[in-house]
Amino acid sequence: VQLQASGGGSVQAGGSLRLSCAASGVIFSYYGIGWFRQAPGKDREFVAAINWSGGNTVYSDSVKGRFTMSRDNAKNTVYLQMNSLKPEDTAVYYCAADSGRLSSPRSRPTDYDAWGQGTQVTVSS
Repeated sequence: VQLQASGGGSVQAGGSLRLSCAASGVIFSYYGIGWFRQAPGKDREFVAAINWSGGNTVYSDSVKGRFTMSRDNAKNTVYLQMNSLKPEDTAVYYCAADSGRLSSPRSRPTDYDAWGQGTQVTVSS
């Protein structure tokens, strides 16, 4: 599976961005998709994940209520709508694919089989 993340950019605190993750080379609806982020000098951390059908999502506590993840299997694309952005959201955001086809999305990087290249999000105060 190949993943292409896009939609990053620079915004002021309180602003919004929508990230996209486009997949190719697979039956997209078989895969759960997760978003992770990594800030300079920090470990990669879980942000959000959606299961293969789009019926279940999970979010980290740090983004819950501000970020919304969705998917369009007809377009082989997953979205991460990010609202009320904060400077601490600044990081490179990665999408990843989980072939487990589980009802409940997973949150550990080791659960994911393939990774996109990342897109930079910068939030200024």
